Amino acid sequence: MNHDVKDLSLAGKGRNLIEWAERDMPVLQLIKKRFEKEKPLKGVRLAACLHITSETANLALTLKAGGAEVSLCASNPLSTNDAVAASLVSDYQIPTYAIKGENNKTYYKHLQAVLDKKPNLTMDDGADLVGLIHNKRTELLSVIIGSTEETTTGVIRLRAMEKNKALKIPVLAVNDNLTKHLFDNRYGTGQSTIDGIIRATNILLAGRTFVIAGYGWCGRGLAMRARGMGSHVIVTEVDPIKALEARMDGFVVMRMIDAIAQADVVVTVTGNKHVIDTEHIKAAKNGAVLANSGHFDIEINKNSLQKLSKNVRIVRDFVEEYELKAKGKIIYLLAQGRLVNLASAEGHPASVMDMSFAGQALASEFLWSNRGKLQKKVHKLPDELDRQIAKLKLASEGVSMDTLTAEQKKYLDSWKEGT
Repeated sequence: MNHDVKDLSLAGKGRNLIEWAERDMPVLQLIKKRFEKEKPLKGVRLAACLHITSETANLALTLKAGGAEVSLCASNPLSTNDAVAASLVSDYQIPTYAIKGENNKTYYKHLQAVLDKKPNLTMDDGADLVGLIHNKRTELLSVIIGSTEETTTGVIRLRAMEKNKALKIPVLAVNDNLTKHLFDNRYGTGQSTIDGIIRATNILLAGRTFVIAGYGWCGRGLAMRARGMGSHVIVTEVDPIKALEARMDGFVVMRMIDAIAQADVVVTVTGNKHVIDTEHIKAAKNGAVLANSGHFDIEINKNSLQKLSKNVRIVRDFVEEYELKAKGKIIYLLAQGRLVNLASAEGHPASVMDMSFAGQALASEFLWSNRGKLQKKVHKLPDELDRQIAKLKLASEGVSMDTLTAEQKKYLDSWKEGT
């Protein structure tokens, strides 16, 4: 079986990690049991470009149980767990192309490797596979029936493609599932980002000034967790509604140029480019720690940081110290500006990814069962499937809820009964 992983001897450790995550992913396991019986993905060649973690491994096993021929590559050069990658190959016979720390050339070689299997369904975390198919592997457009997208950044790219009439396949925006962005983005990113920063630096967050760029669902979750750690939290925003919401939630709101001058830690979670740019680096407080928990490593202008510096050294794993030319100021960059929660920690907890990957599994089934019927644009997963995930999650945790009575349903559907 073709593969490219760091070391197959790590498989035993990886299998333990996969099994550990499985115990906290009950919704995905319920879907897996149904898939094993019904085989709704029989005949599917599925190429997935995702973070190669123990949670992703459980998604891959669910898809395989449903009858799909699955191949995996990493969606980020620093997000792979090498032990998990080894186990996927050795224990579960899933072709995997992912090595933690792979360079840009290897990263794209791995993307090409899964596309060489001529998939008819793709799964993305950042839209790299879809972008490559539309730019360099256009011959695959005739066999691909659709794709799913896991993250905000990818959905932004795909909607830009749709707007420019460049999108040639239907895509399900799993990121927009309520069971994904309300929980994964908020609770998952909030906790895992703090985890990544602490693992990389071992700094105390209590009493520190913690600046968050962006108050979307990821920013909301991170602000909540940073405040819970005792930090003084400042939010920067470009959207007046989100800025107002952050202020009403009790956070200080100001421009990045002003916030970074007093920041001990700055984290970007916007999905945009150069949110921390040259003027911000120059204005930064001596000793400031910069990190990113958005998808790509472009939110912090690393080229500018390099040009402004006279010396760069690695002082801890995933911590680069930049000594600036001006005034001998020191700036620390975590995880090369890539996803700090996956590069220096383990990403989201399995219980959160349970809902996100349940959405991916059901989205794949929906795309395959509706092949040839969907318009070539970005679609939302049907609400009934989203609610099904929520109900399964509640049931798995022994939570019950009320149901509407016939009288209540009639009242909600009526306009005649007033005060």
